[in-house]
Amino acid sequence: MTALGFLYPGHSAEDDYPRIEQLLGGDIRVDLVHTDIGEDAHRVDALREMGSAERLAAGMEELRLAGADTVVWACTSGSFVHGWEGAQEQVRQLALTAGMPASSTSFAFVHAAREIGVRRVAVGATYPADVAALFAEFLRAGGLEVTGMRSSGVVTAAEAATWGEVDVLTLARAADAPDAEAVLLPDTALHTVAHLALLEKSLSKPVLTANQVTVWEGLRLADRRVNAPSLGTLFTRQPLVQA
Repeated sequence: MTALGFLYPGHSAEDDYPRIEQLLGGDIRVDLVHTDIGEDAHRVDALREMGSAERLAAGMEELRLAGADTVVWACTSGSFVHGWEGAQEQVRQLALTAGMPASSTSFAFVHAAREIGVRRVAVGATYPADVAALFAEFLRAGGLEVTGMRSSGVVTAAEAATWGEVDVLTLARAADAPDAEAVLLPDTALHTVAHLALLEKSLSKPVLTANQVTVWEGLRLADRRVNAPSLGTLFTRQPLVQA
C-alpha cells in the first residue's frame, strides 16, 4: 500500500481527492488533512500567510500518524506567491518537518508539464490578475513558456468551489491558444476531476488541473506510476526519459 499525504487548505474541492483515489484503484491510499486557511482571500499577503511554515506544520502530525509516505502542499496560490526560491524553501521546510519527501501543487504543474513533454502552455486562472501573473512568472522560472493567460477575478476559494462543469469548460476554452501545447487550470479549490475527459476532448490537447497534478506529484514522490485514463493524458503516458 502506498499512502499519499496531502495538506489541503480549508474546505472547497477536497472531494476531488477521494474521487481520484477511487479512479486510481489498487493499492493507493489518499490521506488528506485540512490546514487552517486563515483569511479566505486570493490576495498575496493572505496567500503567503496561508502557506506559512507554522500552518503547514500543524497538520503534519496527523499525516504521520496515518502512515503517509509522501506529502504535498495541495495549494497552488499558497506556494507560487512565494516565488520560485521561496516555494523551494517552503517545500524544504515541509520535508524536514514531515520527515518524508515533500512538494507542492505549483511544482507539480511544472513537473507534470515536463512529464507529458510540453513547454508552451496557456493558463486559465480563477485568481485576480495580479495573482495569476505570479503563477505565470513561476511557470517561466520552471522553464515553461506561457503563451496566454486568462484571469477570472475570483477573490475567494469558497467562490471557486461553486463552479460547475460549464464554468470550468468556459474558462479552459477562453484560456486556450493555438500555440499552446497544453492548458493549465490552477486552484485546488476548483472542482475539475470529474471534467477532465470533457476538457481534453473539447480542447483536443492535454489539460492539467490543480488537484489532478497534486495527486500525480504525490505518486511521483513515491516513485509510482499509475495508468488511469479517466484522469487525463497525465495518467496515460509512459514517463519520459529525461536527458
